Amino acid sequence: MTIDQHIEELRAEARNAETVEGRRAIEAELELALAEREVIWAELDGRIDGEPPF
Repeated sequence: MTIDQHIEELRAEARNAETVEGRRAIEAELELALAEREVIWAELDGRIDGEPPF
């Protein structure tokens, strides 16, 4: 599963969450996935270096 597929699944789960608590938990996971995707994109286009500095 790609990161984009995971994000879309989380969005669908958030829309269909049965409780506010469940929706908040899914939205928190969605935020992490979006941040992870941004890091992947930044590494791919050279904005950041994926290697540790040491």
